[in-house]
Amino acid sequence: MKTAVFAIDVGYGNTKYAHRAASGTVATGMFPSLAPLAATHSLSGFGEGVLASRKVVTIKINGINYEVGPDVSLSAAYGKTGRALADDYVMTDNYAALLFGAIHFAGVTQIDRLVLGLPVHNMKKYSAALKERFIGAHDFGAGRVVVERVVVIPQPLGSLVFAASTRGDSFNRDDAHLVIDVGYFTTDWVYANGFAMDDTRSGGMPGGASQIYQRIARLISVDEDDNVTEIELIDKALREHKPFLLYGKDVDLSPYLEKASPIVTDVVKEMQNSVGHLRNVRSIILSGGGAGLYASVIRHAFPRIVIEVIDSPCTANARGFLLVGERLASERRVA
Repeated sequence: MKTAVFAIDVGYGNTKYAHRAASGTVATGMFPSLAPLAATHSLSGFGEGVLASRKVVTIKINGINYEVGPDVSLSAAYGKTGRALADDYVMTDNYAALLFGAIHFAGVTQIDRLVLGLPVHNMKKYSAALKERFIGAHDFGAGRVVVERVVVIPQPLGSLVFAASTRGDSFNRDDAHLVIDVGYFTTDWVYANGFAMDDTRSGGMPGGASQIYQRIARLISVDEDDNVTEIELIDKALREHKPFLLYGKDVDLSPYLEKASPIVTDVVKEMQNSVGHLRNVRSIILSGGGAGLYASVIRHAFPRIVIEVIDSPCTANARGFLLVGERLASERRVA
């Protein structure tokens, strides 16, 4: 299938993608950003219907097979889940496997314009390399795809564009907004007047949701006298408002989440130092999978500013990337 614009937000926590379906509606998908080495054998297809097949695909990168998809395992022996938490994440084989996995699950084989995002603090460092890496023809083991162009934008701008699209004529281009994207590994913020980004008041830093999960895991380890490493399962339990299962015991995560709040406070203080006073902004737009974990601290830090938690915060960037790509394609046709 050919598509004019395909948008992928390969986050540290989840991989999200968006494209325009044949009906004209926006199709989206999401799966965990885990790319463990593929098993050399599988039993899930056997068992006369007793063992269900998982929705995963094997992606080959540089001769190595990785398993990605919605049903990838959230836990593994000795914590080797295939999660990559590193500043050079976009240059890893894990990132490439997740990107091609998104393309596979969407059923796309030709892309006129691939739109990707980067954390604000990595734009200068990796933007050109990211474009060069994914433009052209690729065979990733589960199929072949041709990418004509690659566009890379700061991740929070995706949320701003998506938020603006939901407001229609009520979005005033003369208004200033602070967009905060709380990701799995990083927290990024963009100060924008309309769609014009103010570089001096925009930034980002490591300190997303995963640091909270890691802190909770360490606190549980102390209380339970064990080395708890299953941060993916802690993430899942918090998102689903359920206890964390440990040796058959349900562990209430609420007290541990409260004890981890200083991590959020440190990140928000760094952000305050960057943006300064916000007397002239219309609102703070809060996005990203970790938005719920940061919301209360951000409200306390900016008590007089309207805080808007964006609808579907996990996929907001991908949907915004799609709109950016479509706008660029439209401008090119007019030119």
